[in-house]
Amino acid sequence: MGPVLWEDDLLVVSHRPLGDLAFPGYLFVETRRHVAALDALEPAEVGAVARAAWLAARALRAELAPQHVFSAIAGRQVAHFHQHVFARHAGTPEHIGWMDPWPGAPRVTATELDALCARLRTHFG
Repeated sequence: MGPVLWEDDLLVVSHRPLGDLAFPGYLFVETRRHVAALDALEPAEVGAVARAAWLAARALRAELAPQHVFSAIAGRQVAHFHQHVFARHAGTPEHIGWMDPWPGAPRVTATELDALCARLRTHFG
């Protein structure tokens, strides 16, 4: 798990840690309770996830001014519910998929990621 932006009794919102697929504005909304899929969530968790994903999208739009904000629930590799919320940065070539790396993709240092996360945190409250 990367830097935590917000958390409560039901879920955690974090930024993807630095690494090969890390770019500024890649967030996870993850339930604390272990469930494998969306349909296993309790009603309170569904509401909390929806609100957190909405706040995450608004935070990304406000802080990064992206071309688009995507959200996805895949459950393909990790059998624990989590929702991806991530920015498609302005200038991303059309042939690049949702979150595929590309040579000109924005990258951040650990210090820059910390600063971005501090700004994003102000949008959760």
